[in-house]
Amino acid sequence: MTDPGAPRELSGTDLEAWSALATVLEWLPPALDAPLQRDAGLTHFEYGVLYALSRADGGTLRMSVLAGYANSTLSRLSRAAGRLEARGWLRRGPDPEDGRYTLAVLTDAGRRAVADATPGHVRTVRRLVLDRLTSAQVRQLRDIGQRIARGIREDGGWEPPADPAER
Repeated sequence: MTDPGAPRELSGTDLEAWSALATVLEWLPPALDAPLQRDAGLTHFEYGVLYALSRADGGTLRMSVLAGYANSTLSRLSRAAGRLEARGWLRRGPDPEDGRYTLAVLTDAGRRAVADATPGHVRTVRRLVLDRLTSAQVRQLRDIGQRIARGIREDGGWEPPADPAER
């Protein structure tokens, strides 16, 4: 006997949409990692950490905030921060406003590293994703991605500052 409260099985367009998204979720991370690793010695995760810091006021964020942006545990972020710190790209220290928190601070060398890695990363993102879509589809992808992210976490995660020319 089937449970009348059970969700109906995925089929038709629903299955096709989910299958397409699931495939992208599996294939895109290594496709983003490979050129960053080759060209800059960074994983996509590490690049994201440096990028978020480069966009933060004073290049500084609490590790807990950065972990939220990266959808990461503090443990995973701490290991990545340790690798970036060893390369001189960030430093960590106590938050002077509240010593219970640790700050991640982008160094000048880290700012140069993210600036050097960004053009190649942008080329990859454009080649794999954005250039395959029309302008309307890019806006739809943005809206769909934000809607799904808010379904996963109410805060929706990190978003870049709004660009008035793009809205």
